[in-house]
Amino acid sequence: MGSTPVEPPVPIVPFKNCPIATSLGVLGRKWSLLIIRDIGWKRADRFNALLRTIPGLTPRMLALRLSELEDADMIHRVETHNSPKLVRWALTKKGEDIMPVLMRLVAFGSRWFPERIFEDERPRTLAEIYPENGGNHPWITGAPD
Repeated sequence: MGSTPVEPPVPIVPFKNCPIATSLGVLGRKWSLLIIRDIGWKRADRFNALLRTIPGLTPRMLALRLSELEDADMIHRVETHNSPKLVRWALTKKGEDIMPVLMRLVAFGSRWFPERIFEDERPRTLAEIYPENGGNHPWITGAPD
């Protein structure tokens, strides 16, 4: 029934701390990945737009998470000098680098939780979901831009 376990890769450089635990220290907080998703994917770059796209997120929690993500250099604040002043949020290079990881979560969820994701409950691959460019988008391939 089960497949043969794959041996994990063995690093040749010793870790000071676990890279997964360290990354989750920043990204694993509730709402953080959804905020990054919506800034990068949905282009919801204003405070109220983020509140609208993420049900259940409160203004207080959004302000806190935006501050934490900015401190972690995942996002940066873009202010216009118009009157009234507008504040937008954008991904930094570090924030953009998480987008292929989010795409892998799309692949995982689409394969293993289709009944929660799709109306027809049928599993799908990323190529079926995002056929443009033959699946060669950098977020799908994980290739740097």
